[in-house]
Amino acid sequence: MTRKSNKYFIRMRHIIKILFACLALSSSAAKQIVNYDESKIPPYKLEDPLQFADGRKVKNKKDWALRRQEILNIFQREMYGQIPPASKITTEVIEEGITLAGFGTRRQVRMWFRPDKSGPKIDWLVITPRYAKKKVPVIMCLNYSGNQTLLEDKEVLLNDSWLENDKKYIVNHRATESTRGLFAGQNKRRTYPLGMLLAQGYAFVSACYGDVSPDPEKAAEQERRAYTGVFDLWGPRDTSRTDNTTALGAWAWALMRGMDMIEQDKRLDARKVILTGCSRLGKAALIAGAFDERFPVVVPVQTGGGGVPLAKRYYGENVKTMTTMFTHWYCKAWNKYADNEQAMPFDQHLLLSCIAPRALLVEGFNEPWFDTKGEFLALKAASPVWKKLRKTGLPDVSWPDNYDTKAIGKYLGYVRRTEQHGFSVYDWMWMTDFADKIFSEMK
Repeated sequence: MTRKSNKYFIRMRHIIKILFACLALSSSAAKQIVNYDESKIPPYKLEDPLQFADGRKVKNKKDWALRRQEILNIFQREMYGQIPPASKITTEVIEEGITLAGFGTRRQVRMWFRPDKSGPKIDWLVITPRYAKKKVPVIMCLNYSGNQTLLEDKEVLLNDSWLENDKKYIVNHRATESTRGLFAGQNKRRTYPLGMLLAQGYAFVSACYGDVSPDPEKAAEQERRAYTGVFDLWGPRDTSRTDNTTALGAWAWALMRGMDMIEQDKRLDARKVILTGCSRLGKAALIAGAFDERFPVVVPVQTGGGGVPLAKRYYGENVKTMTTMFTHWYCKAWNKYADNEQAMPFDQHLLLSCIAPRALLVEGFNEPWFDTKGEFLALKAASPVWKKLRKTGLPDVSWPDNYDTKAIGKYLGYVRRTEQHGFSVYDWMWMTDFADKIFSEMK
């Protein structure tokens, strides 16, 4: 497929999604469901991350801790729903062996949340450099179609969770053998170059998001099926509440439990973890990184609306498209901001600021639906928090062109690229280069 046809395919895919959303909206609302014209962006005002809701200014680190919690409470109440409390984990290595031409060790770790190993489980794939002499840094993310897509090894268990069907790889809502090693090669739309990451000294930890909570695309199935999996741990759902735990909150919660597992693993350095994810799983990584201060480096990739970009810009994906197409990703309270973004008493820059003073690198994708400029502006608006906490903020540069790394600072950075949606080798190289500088200063 040529570069031109790739771009056409991606654009058509977004158009099809938008058309499905339009069917669920009134004809009058559907007439201007997406804006791609910078001149039509309405005036907007962003809240100061260093000012409390009552007008008081943040003066020191103690104040910031209180302001940070205030911001997190807003996002739980108004957008992502309540993040469930931590749960004790029980783990068991169910398979291990040698992988990646002998350079890596493979472990498959099953995680339960009840001492008797009943109920929901998550299967983690843990790949470590075979010849490492000490604890190694870690890259962690959730994946879409199962751990077997990341390696060609026949020993990797075929994922058995509910997944959205496609014409070739997912049949009867289950992964097929055709998915084995699907994203292991570099000539793929999504790629996980694990051999390269091992050679850089990193371990890789991942689990399928379907193990956590199903992610139906059909609206009729979202309410019925999405709140299963780990949701069974939290009792009956109170349908009268507008801030119930969402799928995004559950995926973020699972990443936090993955961190619990890393802390217990003597081969892994829990002080040196890159938390990442792409698209909706980039949103989940961003949420987990904002709520859980144990993650030292957070790298959300191509999150789209509801992740990094400013909602008040009303450019590309917006609140109405998201609350119509993905009812299980956001709590009901967020619905009131559809076509009403300017009434929001918050925006995504506040969520980004909750990662300060830790390291945050945002990696964008040059497609209007994802509003890469809105990502950059969100980072600029959050940058004063890093400076307040005596860390360098976003470099004082203009919105960078594709592949231009001038906006990557020491603790806060931004970079974007062209080509397909999904992880590319560029994305992995940028994040490890960024994290290496942070980790090299740790004793």
